Amino acid sequence: MKLKELERPAVQAWSPASHYPVYLATGTSAQQLDASFSTNGTLEIFEVDFRDPSLDLKHKGVLSASSRFYKLIWGSFGDGLSEGSGVIAGGGDDGMLTLYNVTHILSSGKEPVIAQRQKHTGAVRALDFNPFQGNLLASGASDSEIFIWDLNNLNVPMTPGSKSQQPPEDIKALAWNRQVQHILSSAHPSGKAVVWDLRKNEPVIKVSDRSNRMHSSSLAWHPDIATQLVLCSEDDRFPVIQLWDLRFASSPLKVLESHSRGILAVSWSQADAELLLSSAKDNQILCWNLGSNEVVYKLPIQSSWCFDVQWCPRDPPVFSAASFDGWISLYSVMGRSWEVQQMKQADKISSSFSKGQPLPPLHVPEQVAQASLIPPLKKPPKWMRRPAGVSFAFGGKLVTFGLPSTPAHQVPQPCLRLVFISQVITESEFLRRSTELREALGSGNLLNYCQNKIEQTPLQSEKMLWQFLKVTLEEDSRMKFLKLLGYSKDELQKKMAACLKSDLRLGESPQSKGDDLHSNRQQAFCSQTSKHITEEASASSSFFDELVPQNMAPWEIPITEDTDGLLSQALLLGELRPAVELCLKEERFADAIILAQAGGADLLKQTQECYWAKKKTRISSLLACVVQKNWEDMVCACSLQNWKEALALLLTYSGPEKFPELCDMLGTRMEQEGGRALTSEARLCYVCSGSVEQLVECWAKCHRASSPLALQDLMEKVMVLNKSLELLQGSDGVSSGPATTYRVTQYANLLAAQGSLATAMSYLPSVCTQPPVQQLRDRLFHAQGSGVLGEQCPPFPFPRVVVGPTPHSKETSSYRLGFRSSHQVPAPSPRPRIFTPQSSLVTPLIPSHPGPYQSSQTQTIRDYRAPELQAAQPLPLASGVRPALFESPLLRGQKAQVPNPMGFPETWPLPGAPPPMVPPDVIQPASTSLAETTRLFPSLPVRLPVTRDIYALSTDYCSSYEPHP
Repeated sequence: MKLKELERPAVQAWSPASHYPVYLATGTSAQQLDASFSTNGTLEIFEVDFRDPSLDLKHKGVLSASSRFYKLIWGSFGDGLSEGSGVIAGGGDDGMLTLYNVTHILSSGKEPVIAQRQKHTGAVRALDFNPFQGNLLASGASDSEIFIWDLNNLNVPMTPGSKSQQPPEDIKALAWNRQVQHILSSAHPSGKAVVWDLRKNEPVIKVSDRSNRMHSSSLAWHPDIATQLVLCSEDDRFPVIQLWDLRFASSPLKVLESHSRGILAVSWSQADAELLLSSAKDNQILCWNLGSNEVVYKLPIQSSWCFDVQWCPRDPPVFSAASFDGWISLYSVMGRSWEVQQMKQADKISSSFSKGQPLPPLHVPEQVAQASLIPPLKKPPKWMRRPAGVSFAFGGKLVTFGLPSTPAHQVPQPCLRLVFISQVITESEFLRRSTELREALGSGNLLNYCQNKIEQTPLQSEKMLWQFLKVTLEEDSRMKFLKLLGYSKDELQKKMAACLKSDLRLGESPQSKGDDLHSNRQQAFCSQTSKHITEEASASSSFFDELVPQNMAPWEIPITEDTDGLLSQALLLGELRPAVELCLKEERFADAIILAQAGGADLLKQTQECYWAKKKTRISSLLACVVQKNWEDMVCACSLQNWKEALALLLTYSGPEKFPELCDMLGTRMEQEGGRALTSEARLCYVCSGSVEQLVECWAKCHRASSPLALQDLMEKVMVLNKSLELLQGSDGVSSGPATTYRVTQYANLLAAQGSLATAMSYLPSVCTQPPVQQLRDRLFHAQGSGVLGEQCPPFPFPRVVVGPTPHSKETSSYRLGFRSSHQVPAPSPRPRIFTPQSSLVTPLIPSHPGPYQSSQTQTIRDYRAPELQAAQPLPLASGVRPALFESPLLRGQKAQVPNPMGFPETWPLPGAPPPMVPPDVIQPASTSLAETTRLFPSLPVRLPVTRDIYALSTDYCSSYEPHP
């Protein structure tokens, strides 16, 4: 595609690659005359702005020259100075060499001419700056004159060799070697090229065609290989380009012969060593691929000869061409049509001639439209290929590729790229703790594991939680829970005994007075109500023994009209309810409760309720709960500041059927009403009840954004609690809720991302029907390869969809769509199925290695690579390789048991034996079939390092590219 154009009969020179913006310098050509036949020379500088859609170049500077130019070149000498833009060297027709300061030309300030030297006797046709030392300039002219100029000292140029060493002839071109700074080559009309070693100051080798038909017009060195160069012939009888290697200088390596007339110029791309531009007298500009010896880009035939072509140093796809008809054009090899530019030009003309009314549409002849289309490069250029790439794979694998560190000329052909597969571990502490948990679960020694956690945890809340978790694994857990809450039966018995003995020493004798006897009996009743707490205490037994009166005197039954008399009469008549009511009225609560006990359960219950209604003490509600066993009301009504006491009551009195539910109710209330502090303490309630799901949900409220270590903390508690439930209920009685399953799946994903595939799979529930769990289990199973040969393959987690046409008739299809066709419609031609066992274009890369926490640390990765295949050709499958998508033979009613070396226990009819193992040093080009590739690339055992490369795969596709938008 043409980008810019400039009408100038001039030679050209691009600004160096380091210079921005991109400039193009032009000097009036000494080989051409314009319509005015003027012999004046002009040096101009233009800015190349590709953001401007027009074809014009922006004029930036102009300078009159004393002579016209045969050659113009722009060097980077002086770029390091302030506002430095380099130096332009021009070779004149009178042997004059002129150096210009680009900055002064652009600013039109100081004198732009740095120096002028007329050492040559003829026209200076060849110039080149040394790519390693910008101050060295080589110039060549007639009569075999070659000078090496030092821009720091232009007084005495150096001359390589002497003229007497060869017959005098013109210097058509000069070129410095792109790899070795002291090597210079020159091209001569006789067809030979002389290579000079400036350290020895003599020619090293002379290259010439034995047929003597070459008339060299230009030469260029290989950008990467120091010993290779190209020569082109301007003879119409022998229009060829020859590629030479100085190590084998008897004949050229390659000869390119697509031009029909003599070649005037060549230019080798510095961004892609495979691309070479050439222009010839047949009015053609061709771009060659030296790897395949074919023309990959071709411009339409020009109207005149193009005597110079040059790649743009900064923008790789752009090149310029100068022709004898007085035009300099800029093109791009990426290939596009000119329709956009033509349309803009047509619109511009239409706006000038329309006179306010639109012109009729322009119908371009078909042959003209076709001629404007320029095909793009047949092969993506090197500058558009990705030099490096990286991608994370499942299981914490990092896949990378990059350019080889070996120099390009030392890389064997065809070049095999390296793909590195590394195991990346970012959470080493997470993996260490996961390993400890896994070992503790496997050994069953969870008590020591919990004890270590108790000792290592600095937070008191976490320490208490681990103490509760440890108790769940022990016997008599309820009493131990009470001790952890601060309530010990032994300590209580000691306190009660001390209190009772103190009362006996300080009080009077029980036989002193009748009122004291009545009071002591009430105390005996209160002690009797708490007998279930102190029944084993010897001090309590002696207390009741001392209350029994010794040598009792005969007692009387009062029949007076006072309270005692009325009570006596009611008792004599058996009226227990009125007697109880009278006792309650007189606040003789002990007598009322004793009488109510004799009156039956209903009367006792009513009496107790009346007592609690009238007698409000600090423990009346507690007494009511203990007597009535109404634990739900206690859980809902007690103060949350006494959550420990509430939990202790549940542990002491609640039965095993209601205990988990009541603990969950208490924990839920603590979460909802107690704030963040009690939300954390609610976990103790869930540990006591064994509610794993509630524990996980409570953890989620405290950890909105979970880190790997926080999730590890949760999984440690969940696994210990699950193990305690398995000890009580069995493994079949423990099931995971949705919150627990989600966190376990998240934990398994983290383990898999760190490379612990086997450990991750062991945590997943085996009977869970949730799709994420099934998909992860299937992925983990197949990612491990032969590491899980002993396990059964999990069911396929995705619905199978048959891709392709179904074998139904037109009538059946129409009927299923809900209508019948009234006329015959031709059926569409069936399209081939994309994913079938015979034509699958997806070649799986199946790793086969044990888990990272098994006894073996050796990992093996097998690479089944396919070369570039055509869709029409069947893809042979080696034994053990599954297609990406396939229809199982079991669905078709077929069964075939085939040995499967890759660890996929599925029935897939794969003929042939497994690929034989061959030494790893057998490497072949990528043109082999897949079956040969699997034979040539066997599995290689490699040690698994941490964050280091573990394996390199030889492959060809890492040089893939992504074009710029």
